Amino acid sequence: MQTVPIRAGGAIPRPVLFVLALTVCLFGAAAVRADLGPDEYPQPSLGRASYYGYAFAGRKTASGSRFRPEELTAAHRSLPLGTKVRVTNLNNGRSVLVTITDRGPYVRGRSLDLSLGAARELSMLQQGVTSVLFQLL
Repeated sequence: MQTVPIRAGGAIPRPVLFVLALTVCLFGAAAVRADLGPDEYPQPSLGRASYYGYAFAGRKTASGSRFRPEELTAAHRSLPLGTKVRVTNLNNGRSVLVTITDRGPYVRGRSLDLSLGAARELSMLQQGVTSVLFQLL
C-alpha cells in the first residue's frame, strides 16, 4: 500500500487520503457561510492554498491592518476576521498557525491565500500552490 509522508516516522496511506478528500467533497466543506460562528464550520477542511508577498506589502487588509508579508496571516473568503487557523501542508506535514486578516483568494479552486511568512513555514515557496488541511482553533 502506498503512503504519503506526513512527518518524520509517520505516513498516511493513500486510500485514507482519498477517503478524506472524497468525504470533504461530498459533504461540501467549501460551502462555508459568513454568518456561521467558528464552532459551526466543518472541521478540518481540505483545500488549495497559495501565497502573496512583497507586492502587497503595506496595503490595507480587510481587517484594517497593513499587510506585512513576514507575519503569519491568511486571507479567506468567509471566515471571520481574526480567526486562528492551523494550516497543514499535505505534501510534507508541516503546519503553521495563521490569523485571518483579509479576504480572498479570488482564484477558483483556492481556499486560502497565505502570507509569505506562513508559506515559508509550510515550505511551499517553490510550489506556489499546494494542498492543505486547515482547522479552526
